[in-house]
Amino acid sequence: MKMLTREDALHMLNKVPEVTLYFWIIKIMATTVGETGADFLNFNLKFGLTGTSVIMAFLLSVFLLMQLRAKKYVPWLYWVNVVLISVVGTLVTDNLVDNFGVALETATAVFGLALLATFALWYASEKTLSIHSIFTTKRELFYWATILFTFALGTAAGDLVAESMKLGYAHSALMFGAIIAAVTVAYSGFKANAVLAFWIAYVLTRPLGASCGDWLSQPIKNGGLGMGTMTTSLMFLATILSLVVFLSVTRRDAMPRTA
Repeated sequence: MKMLTREDALHMLNKVPEVTLYFWIIKIMATTVGETGADFLNFNLKFGLTGTSVIMAFLLSVFLLMQLRAKKYVPWLYWVNVVLISVVGTLVTDNLVDNFGVALETATAVFGLALLATFALWYASEKTLSIHSIFTTKRELFYWATILFTFALGTAAGDLVAESMKLGYAHSALMFGAIIAAVTVAYSGFKANAVLAFWIAYVLTRPLGASCGDWLSQPIKNGGLGMGTMTTSLMFLATILSLVVFLSVTRRDAMPRTA
């Protein structure tokens, strides 16, 4: 019988899912919910931007603590955190732009620099940015900080392109989708660096999801399909729930021990 090494044990405790098609589908839908869910709480339920921010930040802190205390990847817990951090990332940008009057161009630049700084600190500390090695608390904290900044940056960039540059929601979604497709081709066809390709795609799925969410939910007069934030949010949440239940049962996205 082979003796279990310390390295094997650490890999068994990797706290994030394997990157599969399911991962990207849920990720894009979570970003859509981040956009429409924040708008639904803010405007439809009339919590206001500040009230919504406080509530969602509290929920995120509770579930993120549960995630950090978990000893392995738990599908439902991981994806609850992704959905919540998507909403919070959206709210961070909305607060800066709407409450503090920060221009979208400035917000995009600030969050872009914050993301690069997080990557630099992460790599300087751990010598890797790979998600196949999230098996210490420090690495997981770097991981979630990175995720937060990708959502905040994606919100700012998506709004900048769709609204300030007046490209529109549908055209913005097509543009970001095309860039993601190019990254996919570069990785699969030309052997581009896997870690770099992953994080570029991760950042870009945020404005893609946000543009799709706005296109579906916004009134027709504003360039949307008029489905509303509640219908759009519930539709995507139901799909996310179905996929997470499926993955919890099948464990198809569990990271291999030898990753």
